[in-house]
Amino acid sequence: MLSPRARGPAGAGSVLSAAVDLTRGGDMVYRVIQWATGTVGIHAVPAIVRHPDLELVGLWVHSDSKVGRDAGEICGTAPVGVTATDDAEALLATEADVISYMASSDIRPAEVVEDLCRMLSAGFNVVNTSFVPLLFPWAAGEGVAEQLQAACSDGGTSIYTSGIDPGFANVQLPISAMSLCERVDSVRVMEIVNYATWDNPFTLFEIMGFGKPDESESLLLAPGSLRLAWGPVVETIAAALGTDLDEIVEQHEVIRAEEAFEIASGKIDAGTISGMRFEIQGIVSGRPAIVVEHVTRMRDEDAPHWPQGHGYRVQVDGEPHLGLDLSLGSARGDHNTAGCLATAMSVLNAVPHVVEAEPGIVTALDLPLYTATGLLS
Repeated sequence: MLSPRARGPAGAGSVLSAAVDLTRGGDMVYRVIQWATGTVGIHAVPAIVRHPDLELVGLWVHSDSKVGRDAGEICGTAPVGVTATDDAEALLATEADVISYMASSDIRPAEVVEDLCRMLSAGFNVVNTSFVPLLFPWAAGEGVAEQLQAACSDGGTSIYTSGIDPGFANVQLPISAMSLCERVDSVRVMEIVNYATWDNPFTLFEIMGFGKPDESESLLLAPGSLRLAWGPVVETIAAALGTDLDEIVEQHEVIRAEEAFEIASGKIDAGTISGMRFEIQGIVSGRPAIVVEHVTRMRDEDAPHWPQGHGYRVQVDGEPHLGLDLSLGSARGDHNTAGCLATAMSVLNAVPHVVEAEPGIVTALDLPLYTATGLLS
């Protein structure tokens, strides 16, 4: 029997009080170290520099080609006066309030947890978009939440994980929507996205398994992987509803390309995986009551029998029935660019509340409503 976990010691009352204070003029500036400039982190650096409540004071990079370069130059903007380094110890000696952690986690989840614990123990609050199961750490593996909580206690710090998915689109959005309901029968949260323009070959080909002849070569579709990544979404919604889960079940199906074609990340050969649909089902009283569904295509015309559209969808059956659609766009690119930027902003805009929270793990169930304070152009 799976039960909603007790949340960490971050007190909602104290965070709410901080939220009231933080809206009185925004004169507090929080010093931020950005950790990595990959597909999400590259959007975070300019956003931190532009944000009236944030100050960029350090940048960690993985690539030797980025070391010694100005952070702005790396991220395609004017110089910002912060030099990138791969010296983690030097950065952890820097005076800062929070680390924005966006390093790769696909094949190094244990190392990511070690990184985060070291940062938290050293006195740095952390906002994280990297290892997404930490959205609800009690569902991220045995002992993970306890490790993070101990590190927060040692350092007097807090950690918060979010993004667009997992994150706002399938956690904050449905949880807020359900406040309109007299009764909830079931919740389905969906991502329906064309990934053809997402330039991330390692994740698409090696992790997700696109371009592979058989689904057994997909790390994402290996038994237990979907549950690890999106099970915490199901458990967060269950905790919000105050319900117990019998179990979490995975399902998936794939389609294969009839002919070869090119995408931003490379080539999809004929006969290899070109689309996938999967579900992570939270079973309550023998039925799938909380469902996360992903429909990922490389071409819009493929698998016409699968759900259609672009973006994120929330369906709540109950009284009343609810349906929400969220689409993302950007003047700097398409929906994939917008999604990466939204992922970064989902945690950067939370920084003041995370820093001011009492020490401990902070989830979407603990934070007050936060928005784009100070960002009206």
